[in-house]
Amino acid sequence: MPRPLDIACLQTRPMPDFASALDEALSMAEAAVQAGADILFLPEYCGGLRSDGQALTPPSAPEGAHPFLTAMRGFAARHKVWINIGSIAVDGADGRIVNRGLMLDDQGEVRGRYDKIHMFDVTLSETEVYRESQTIAPGDEAVLHETPFAAVGHTICYDLRFPHLFRDLATAGAEIICCPAAFTRRTGEAHWHILNRARAIENTCFVVSACAIGDIPGGGQSYGHSLVVNPWGEVVADGGDLPGVVQVRIDLDLVGRTAARIPSLSHDRPFRSARNRKQSVA
Repeated sequence: MPRPLDIACLQTRPMPDFASALDEALSMAEAAVQAGADILFLPEYCGGLRSDGQALTPPSAPEGAHPFLTAMRGFAARHKVWINIGSIAVDGADGRIVNRGLMLDDQGEVRGRYDKIHMFDVTLSETEVYRESQTIAPGDEAVLHETPFAAVGHTICYDLRFPHLFRDLATAGAEIICCPAAFTRRTGEAHWHILNRARAIENTCFVVSACAIGDIPGGGQSYGHSLVVNPWGEVVADGGDLPGVVQVRIDLDLVGRTAARIPSLSHDRPFRSARNRKQSVA
């Protein structure tokens, strides 16, 4: 029997503070629920995002008193809907913040947390430089959220470039892997679609990537084009370059059918790493 799931990506704009971020997200969430969504996926830093040029400086708060999280927990409970908060900025222990994603159940309870592992420290050009590790403390644990619909692996933005993380989640049982993002326009135009499709194909699972859209207060741009990609690598929904709800009904049984056709997850074999071998020169 088919296992249908109605999912909605909320393609919000980067907002400078909690209040404006909530206004944007809650209006889209209301529309998605009214249209029948079973689960909502929000972008990276959906609780607010700013920059000071090289560093991202999103508004942050302790998790237990975070205004965005508190409001979304209330929304989930009122509307009986699961919500994947792509990520929000949470106060960390060393003076830096933590880029933390959370899964909320339909009672508004936090069912899982994921702290972004890979830091976006890159130089795209002389004028476009990002040093995420200056202000953000990395996580060190892969996370799989158990839901009534499917096991959902959680990654965030730059994690998309690290296929071993996705492989770990898929072999642990993920049928959906989400990658909420605020991908830059420059890297998004070059790599966003192909990376999302590759991660889905490699791991024979759905990839759901809600991405923020528009200018980042303080500098930078987010690419948008929130995606839902099926296990065969086909894009079944693309949010384009405008804010809004990206909603689609998927059949989770496609994961099993695709894996039966190409069972690559069961074909991994151990091998000796090239890093540990010295090649002799003839």
